[in-house]
Amino acid sequence: MARAKAKAKAKARGKTKSGRVTALQRASHRRRAPVAKAKSKARAKHSFTVSHHREEDFDAGLRAYAKYRDLGIANATGDMVQAHVIRMVPPCIPEEVSKLHYHDVDFQMVYVLKGWMKSEFEGQGPVLMREGSCWIQPPRIKHKVLDYSDDCEVLEIILPAKFDTVTLE
Repeated sequence: MARAKAKAKAKARGKTKSGRVTALQRASHRRRAPVAKAKSKARAKHSFTVSHHREEDFDAGLRAYAKYRDLGIANATGDMVQAHVIRMVPPCIPEEVSKLHYHDVDFQMVYVLKGWMKSEFEGQGPVLMREGSCWIQPPRIKHKVLDYSDDCEVLEIILPAKFDTVTLE
């Protein structure tokens, strides 16, 4: 009984008990149509880069209420990807930070490294993100920061590295 089961399993895998390919498997292999290989886009060659944490690397950037630490990814990828750590400047002043806007990007991911941030997203409403929270903002989604903790830091990854931000209010 056990031999019959083993023989059936081997046959289902396309091999005989001795490990040889069955006639059925040879026939099905011959009938397969050739698969066309997908052409890959020409991309800039990436270079190796390392970014170590240094306090003096946090600079002013897109928003006055945040300091940005560029991780060197844009230069290493020929402007294909941008990555930076954003450190929110305390205290949060909602009148300054709560401006509805969107980014003209192909991809945007944010990961909370420290603290928390409350933002509002078109079609989603307010969302509280805590340390360890990660989200993707679809291209051109309207959003605004509502509040953040004094120690809030996030990692942001964006494609392409150079993009427009459109402020709506």
